[in-house]
Amino acid sequence: LVLLRTGIATPTEVSIIAVAYALVVSALIYRDLTIARVVAALSGTVVTTGMVMLIIAAANIIAYILTSGGVPQAVAQWAVGTLGNPILVILAINLLLLFIGMFLDLPAAILLLGPTLVSIANAIGLDLVQLGIIMCVNLSIGLFTPPIGTTLFVASAIARERIGAVVRELIPFYLVAIAVLLLVSYVPALILY
Repeated sequence: LVLLRTGIATPTEVSIIAVAYALVVSALIYRDLTIARVVAALSGTVVTTGMVMLIIAAANIIAYILTSGGVPQAVAQWAVGTLGNPILVILAINLLLLFIGMFLDLPAAILLLGPTLVSIANAIGLDLVQLGIIMCVNLSIGLFTPPIGTTLFVASAIARERIGAVVRELIPFYLVAIAVLLLVSYVPALILY
């Protein structure tokens, strides 16, 4: 945490340090690290990583289909033209991002929708910092929302539980996430001041 908070190391580097620390402690202090346990951990990691990579590949295919079909641009034009009220436009942006977030990975969705949503935000007078936070919150919710929630699949694999069982346990978290999203969307003073 000190390395991360002081900026000495990135989150990825800190996770590598944590793994190295766990290996040293397990091998030298607890003395319970065996080759069989290392192989089992590595094979579990390969399965989980493979699952995540398949999900990301599927999400990229869906992104291509949505992009080639012009779905995000069509929705953006419809929102500005039809829903003149900024409250309704923000609601449409949230619904679009929640839907897209269910299928696309966060960076891909930001790259795909960012330019379109920036023009909508400028048209209705929405602060771009607020738009960025709205996008991040929406797309983060999509990471643990079926059908292609990347972190949902990872959590399910780690817990060795069915997706449906994990989703049922996440219902209170979905409610809190939606409440935070509504606050971020409609109370700009919470994030801009």
